[in-house]
Amino acid sequence: MIKKYFGDWNFYKRVIFIALPLALQQLLSNAMGIVDSIMVSWIGEVTAVGTASQLENMCITVCFGAVTGIGIFASQFFGAEEYDNMKKTFGIGVIFAVLCGLLWWSGITFFGHQIVSFYIQDEIVITSALKYLNIARFSYIPLCLSFTFSYFYRCMQKTYIPMYIGISSMMSNVVLNYVLIFGHFGFPALGVAGAAWGTLCAQSISLIAYLSYAIYAKEPFIGSFSQIFGFHFDFVKPILKRTYPLVINEALYSFGSSLFIKAYGILGTNAMDSYYVGNQIGTLFIAACNGISSAASAILGSELGKNKIDRAKEYGDYFLGLAGVLAVIVTTVIFASSSFLVSLFGLADPIVHDLAIWVVRVTAVRISMRLFNVVIFASMRAGGDTKYMVFLDSGIMWLVGIPLSYFLVLVCGLKNIAVVFLLVQIEQFVRIIIGLYRHKSGIWAQNLTKEVKTA
Repeated sequence: MIKKYFGDWNFYKRVIFIALPLALQQLLSNAMGIVDSIMVSWIGEVTAVGTASQLENMCITVCFGAVTGIGIFASQFFGAEEYDNMKKTFGIGVIFAVLCGLLWWSGITFFGHQIVSFYIQDEIVITSALKYLNIARFSYIPLCLSFTFSYFYRCMQKTYIPMYIGISSMMSNVVLNYVLIFGHFGFPALGVAGAAWGTLCAQSISLIAYLSYAIYAKEPFIGSFSQIFGFHFDFVKPILKRTYPLVINEALYSFGSSLFIKAYGILGTNAMDSYYVGNQIGTLFIAACNGISSAASAILGSELGKNKIDRAKEYGDYFLGLAGVLAVIVTTVIFASSSFLVSLFGLADPIVHDLAIWVVRVTAVRISMRLFNVVIFASMRAGGDTKYMVFLDSGIMWLVGIPLSYFLVLVCGLKNIAVVFLLVQIEQFVRIIIGLYRHKSGIWAQNLTKEVKTA
């Protein structure tokens, strides 16, 4: 019984080849994000930039939903070696990316003050946030286009390329922030505007690198203008059918996440300080979830595109076994290092310090369950079972997680953020139980290349 959840060495080599570069990229990205936060805090603008970054996070989250939906077909076309169709899916992805970037650019351009005011009412902070956003808004289209390139490389199982480009972009961002925020090497000290210019330059560098390498390497998703954008509605229709639920899911999920923050904020400043520290540390370990999720989506999608349905189901079980092993490892590491990691933040208040340690430990529980959920999501995404995935992901959040958080705080009157955070993880457990039943049914295992009309 247990053996069905563990594959041979060739399977794990394939997973490592895909997952490890993405996990390393995510880990470095989160680490450099902490460095950026520290630099911004030195000029007293951490709240302004943090508030402004909420819009960037929402932009990339919605773009993620669109591109991953398109990536369902890209993975299967790659597995079926239907490269002409893969070029067309890339064209659709480019259009979605540009539209997504334009949407957020327009929102900031015409409604910037109103949007920022939703998050915070301090006019000084709002002014600084808008100073950042009026520059950073131009980075959203390059950001979304870069993500599209990155995801197509994941579909091709060539994750080392986004790793190299991503690391270069992140290092550029850190260096440019250091130079432009504080005014080194002859540059003026631009403060919060310097942080925005650093982001814009880094995202532009990333896009140029992706485009240049894709053309140089003659990647299968790159072609002439007519090859990329010469698709008709019959080709687009089944792709949109599988994609729009993912866009809705990511929009609901990103907004729902902000409602959790509001619920935790009722517990007071100490609770939020400890939560933010614990959450920041937790992001370092989210890399494991993202790595295994991308590997599962790429490998399962490729097998389904080859019409090897039984092998895809077999690999799906292997990924569940791998999630179990990683859950034990990650939980052990986080528990063992929680005190040390929290001590790095130098929290002066011992109450906040102790609460932060417990939040980190609860985060370990959350990540261990999330590992199972991302595998379940990856299998559904690979086979186009997107509508059920919306119910399982954002649906369970809105039906269980969000109501539970407010019930615990407002009705039960719980004051300890670690206890509230732990009980809210019931949401993850419910998702696992329902998700495993769906995963075992095999409904998700479908070859979608047959849906697309290429004539």
